[in-house]
Amino acid sequence: MSNVVTVNEINFEEVTSSNEVAVIKFGAPWCGPCKMIAPVLESLSESMDNVVFGDVDIDQSGVLAQKFNIMSVPTILIFKNGSVAKQSLGFSPEDKLKNLISEYL
Repeated sequence: MSNVVTVNEINFEEVTSSNEVAVIKFGAPWCGPCKMIAPVLESLSESMDNVVFGDVDIDQSGVLAQKFNIMSVPTILIFKNGSVAKQSLGFSPEDKLKNLISEYL
């Protein structure tokens, strides 16, 4: 069972504001690097239980993509207390992403 929450316009505010740190991937099913980073996020979600991980499909949730000016995928936004604290573009290996997230814990 996946620990990565599917995020859309309906649950976005709840996911990003009800958790101290939220990591949200903006991606698309047709995106190769998005497919590559999915297992990385899944692995991190299993080891970092104090962080919520979410996935936004930009084709299904274009309003969110527009709101956060997502121009390329994958884009990872790290939210701290409901606000964007960091943005990461493209694929990142697990150790690099974990270190980046850890800065906000």
